[in-house]
Amino acid sequence: MLYPRQISAILRRVSANCTETTFRYERLRAVSGGILESAATTFLLLIAVSHFKADATAKGLISIGGSIGLMLGPVVVGMMERAQLPAARGAACAAAIGAACFTIMALVPVLPVYVIGAMIAMASASATIPLMTQVYQDNYPESSRGRLFSRALMIRIGTAAIFSAAAGWLLNQNMEFYLRWLLLIFALAFVFASWCFSKIPSLPLVNSGSAHPLRAFRSVRDDRLFRWTLLCWMLMGFANLMMFPLRVEYLANPKYEGMLKMQFAPVEVALLVGVIPNAARFLLSPLWGWLFDRMNFFVMRILLNLGFALGIFSFFTGSDMTSLVFGAIIFGVANAGGDVAWGLWVTKFAPPERVADYMSVHTFFTGIRGVAAPLLGFHLISPNSLIPMAAVASGLILAATLMLIPEIRWGRKTRPGITVVENVSE
Repeated sequence: MLYPRQISAILRRVSANCTETTFRYERLRAVSGGILESAATTFLLLIAVSHFKADATAKGLISIGGSIGLMLGPVVVGMMERAQLPAARGAACAAAIGAACFTIMALVPVLPVYVIGAMIAMASASATIPLMTQVYQDNYPESSRGRLFSRALMIRIGTAAIFSAAAGWLLNQNMEFYLRWLLLIFALAFVFASWCFSKIPSLPLVNSGSAHPLRAFRSVRDDRLFRWTLLCWMLMGFANLMMFPLRVEYLANPKYEGMLKMQFAPVEVALLVGVIPNAARFLLSPLWGWLFDRMNFFVMRILLNLGFALGIFSFFTGSDMTSLVFGAIIFGVANAGGDVAWGLWVTKFAPPERVADYMSVHTFFTGIRGVAAPLLGFHLISPNSLIPMAAVASGLILAATLMLIPEIRWGRKTRPGITVVENVSE
């Protein structure tokens, strides 16, 4: 017969083993995550602009692939709940789909296949984020969740920076020759990610009793603080996502040469868009992870918003290498904290068993703005509109920041595993 103290000790050992195993394979997966991140942020668009001479629609479609996957978050969570499969297994299957897409893109390097394959691959990478957020909730202790998440994030960021520099240099030597090899490397990165997911311990999602794919949106109706935070995030995120892919366009497209004091080769584009921001992210990620575990969440979010606004305005008003490097650094510093805040903030709001639901709603609205913002940005951008667009984007972020100030008082109203949002719900 097991006594309560013995049962408690066993549960602690099981929990510690889950944490250790999850952290081990998340650190390994971060290597493939960094490679795939460089694909999403730099090389898919760089290849589209420099090799395929893609038009605005094709570039916009490539940019929204990950956002489409985010929009599918509630559907994926609903499917996994009904299937009662371990959460990490669903992520492994999605990564296998991404590997197949990049393999086909390498074998058939024509623009339609490239665009469709890029969209599906990036969608498969992002659709399972709510599942992994639930895994972090279940397997990482609340007191160190931000720290553990940021440690794996450092590996991903470092890999992205190193890989961006190396791949940018190779494409600069001979894009025609190295293009297919780069796509195959992205496919292998997905294969490795799928293997890592399969090794992470996870449980099926708690059955909510409803099969409706949109049942997760009840949290928006019932939780006032969650709803208001989503609205503020929509303004900030729309501005950021509208301008983010335009960094490559601004530096790589010859029609903006009149605004810049020099021409930028692929290796220099990779340096300003991938290497420098990721270096800043790498250095600051441990600090932001530590702050996430200890700091008032809304104060942290306000600081990050101000960093994003400054980074956008300084980058797109810069015309020489010094000003562009400054903008890239500021963006990287803000993005380091944004990674942690975006990936884990629902763990401070949601009941433990509903973290995947809350996160799927968050990713859905991120996907909405991620689809609309790049398409709008690519169709609005011109040499005459770039600086006004940067000013408007910075203004939207500042507006979102002002909206968050009254909510600071709720930033520390927490108890283990859940915030006291029921007390402020309508």
